[in-house]
Amino acid sequence: MQRPQISTNLAISADGKITSADRRPSGWTSKKDHARLRELRQSADALLVGMGTLIADRMTLTCPSKATPPLRCVISRGRAMDAEHPIFHRDGGPIHLVITGQKLPPIDPLLAGKLTVHHMPLQKFLDYLKTQLGVQNLHCEGGGELIRSLAEMDVIDKFHATLAAHTIFTGEHAPTATGALHDYLPRSIPFELKHFEPDPALGECFLSYGRKTADTIQ
Repeated sequence: MQRPQISTNLAISADGKITSADRRPSGWTSKKDHARLRELRQSADALLVGMGTLIADRMTLTCPSKATPPLRCVISRGRAMDAEHPIFHRDGGPIHLVITGQKLPPIDPLLAGKLTVHHMPLQKFLDYLKTQLGVQNLHCEGGGELIRSLAEMDVIDKFHATLAAHTIFTGEHAPTATGALHDYLPRSIPFELKHFEPDPALGECFLSYGRKTADTIQ
């Protein structure tokens, strides 16, 4: 498989969750964190998000200050997109809906010409982005299940996180950065800390990790 360089970005609570058990929408971190989210989009040729996160956060995946807006890619097991979703009412890059489940759902006729629909596994779509669309840098903004899929494929190159010490999400069903709390990855993936920026006034710390190469693993 050929693929782009892949980065991810999440906010993580003090107890390691990315949202509450009832899937609280984004907005629980600072304005500085949201500015960082927009900054991280600048280096992306394409943005990637899971359908559940797109819906919960009403995401538009825009990057207004970028001359060539990144592609907006949505991964779904089998749910189609609503023509009323804000992503279709904000200027941005071309929209790609990727259905990874066995059946392709009906697509709203109102969306004709507004998106490209793919019916393929995530792994094949990553190859498609690189070989057919020329995407060099892909940036994923969640959710946990999608990031877990990327981690299981061992294709994450950079992992950005905002540690939000001001928030604790209780409940065993509150998802973590790699999905369900007790559903661990089959093996560890070695990363090293590249950026550490605590902001005590906000109760947040901005972190960036990069993959360890063979010559840095001891």
